[in-house]
Amino acid sequence: MTDYERIKKAIEFIRSNFQQQPDLDAVAKEVYLSPFHFQRLFKEWAGVTPKKFLQYISLQHAKKLLQQHTVSDTAYETGLSGSSRLHDLFISIEGMTPGEYKNGGEQLRINYSFAETPFGNIIVASTTKGICHLAFADDEKEALKQLQLQFPNAQFRQVVDTIQQNALFIFTQDWKDLSKIKLHLKGTPFQIKVWEALLKIPMGDVSTYSGIANTINNPNASRAVGTAIGDNPVAFLIPCHRVIRSTGDFGQYHWGSIRKTAMIGWEAAKTNPEN
Repeated sequence: MTDYERIKKAIEFIRSNFQQQPDLDAVAKEVYLSPFHFQRLFKEWAGVTPKKFLQYISLQHAKKLLQQHTVSDTAYETGLSGSSRLHDLFISIEGMTPGEYKNGGEQLRINYSFAETPFGNIIVASTTKGICHLAFADDEKEALKQLQLQFPNAQFRQVVDTIQQNALFIFTQDWKDLSKIKLHLKGTPFQIKVWEALLKIPMGDVSTYSGIANTINNPNASRAVGTAIGDNPVAFLIPCHRVIRSTGDFGQYHWGSIRKTAMIGWEAAKTNPEN
């Protein structure tokens, strides 16, 4: 069992037993560790204690974030005031040409590789222009199949390139060496507009579907926004996990609701470290 799998199991247990507020001993028992070793593992992974992490993934914390911040409030701030401005400064989207979009990537040469992240195995793929796909790969064969379905006529090669390596720095927080990340995405103009709005949600904050709709000046498009978010082809780099329901509930996620919960809590811990 990997560290993330233990954390995932612990979060599942906490969410299922939230009303009982399980103590450290009870959660550690669920992942077959002593309380001492579980506390140490959890703090190494999340940067905070299990008790503090529980606060970050609570409904009350999510509601507080929604009251304090909106995408439009933070989208155009300048300067790197900590990790929360990472996406604003380093990631940009280049849409594929109509020809690339319609012919299934016939002229594209796509490199792909698998890598470990704090949230499990991923498949990451790139063209000469940027990252075109990133997804969690619990099953590598199935993950590759899904990539190939996205670009049925492209040429694929399993190789790690610099574009992929630069993108993966986002998981390690070694941001001082982070080159500008480019995304080369297959999407409609509306989808790309939504994805660009997601990039403006600072790390450690959240928004809602209606909040994103307002940001793109289409306040009646919450349902369409939800669909575009669900079609996000680049996990984590485009932070669709930071969009939650207006009630404060985290809601579903293409790569698993527990993984989404882990991401939100992990980012909150990284941007609000304990004194």
